[in-house]
Amino acid sequence: MDLSTRYLGLDLKNPLVVSASPLGLDLGNVRKLEDLGAAAIVLPSIFQEDIENEIDEMERLVAEGNSEAFSYFPAHMTENVGPKNYLDLIRRARQAVDMPVIASLNGTTRTGWTDYASQIEQAGAQAIELNIYFLPTDMTLSGGEVEARYVDILKAVKQAVSIPVSMKLSPYFSSVGHMVKSLDQTGADGFVLFNRFYQPDIDLEELTLVRDLKLSHKGEIRLPLLWIAALAGKIKGSIAASSGVQTAAEVIKYLFVGADVVMTTSALMRHGVGYMKTLHDGLVADLTAREVEKLSDIRGRMSRGAVSDLGAFDRVNYIRILRGGIHSS
Repeated sequence: MDLSTRYLGLDLKNPLVVSASPLGLDLGNVRKLEDLGAAAIVLPSIFQEDIENEIDEMERLVAEGNSEAFSYFPAHMTENVGPKNYLDLIRRARQAVDMPVIASLNGTTRTGWTDYASQIEQAGAQAIELNIYFLPTDMTLSGGEVEARYVDILKAVKQAVSIPVSMKLSPYFSSVGHMVKSLDQTGADGFVLFNRFYQPDIDLEELTLVRDLKLSHKGEIRLPLLWIAALAGKIKGSIAASSGVQTAAEVIKYLFVGADVVMTTSALMRHGVGYMKTLHDGLVADLTAREVEKLSDIRGRMSRGAVSDLGAFDRVNYIRILRGGIHSS
């Protein structure tokens, strides 16, 4: 059976990709994930704030005449989080495994930090995942301005590097399809659908905001499933499915609607890195039962462009579900 696929122009042995998480900080985990079936890994994000803090510190030292300014990195930066250590992580990961290593840049504006993308390329990353984690809480900011920010950041990063750049997007655009098409035309090499925003909760006893990590569950597959089905075959860039992957069944569903690769982190954090073998073996078992010889035999067979009942993806399905719910009660 041929499980190989292409993502961002990279040849992968199968469609299972480890998405950005703290698991990527431990090279032992990275090696084990490759051995157990992972085809590529996205390293944890380096944040715009970390890069800009370092730039500000360097500029201050230069202004003070410190000749060692460009070899100095603030002591408060934790291991593998600061810009210098992140580049070291990329180099060490490339040496540790054969599978592609993808860096993750997380930011909200185009200035200053995008130059760091070229350093990521020089460190050996084979691609960059651009995660624009931006919450437009400014009520004077229009939807068009929000979209323009994404396009501008992509342009800046693409100008800085020659390696592929993917966009990790949230589903919170007035027109997801138009946003993806705009970024596709701007030069995005691929898309990760979808990013998950981590909203705060409230501790009613302490009256403080609670920030905690909620792992995804398989019920979250439906929104990215819908949009991947709509976009498959309509854009030049690759499509990575993200969110809700708990078993091989979710992997198969994403492939059927047209995903090139399927990313997971929550399942691995919930069950341990050894769960990668469970996902890989489950994928193989399912495809074997279907007598599938290669992924292209199923990829996109359930996309919007391939099914006869388009209403299953659109408003008709919404009406059918609600009417069915009313009748069944």
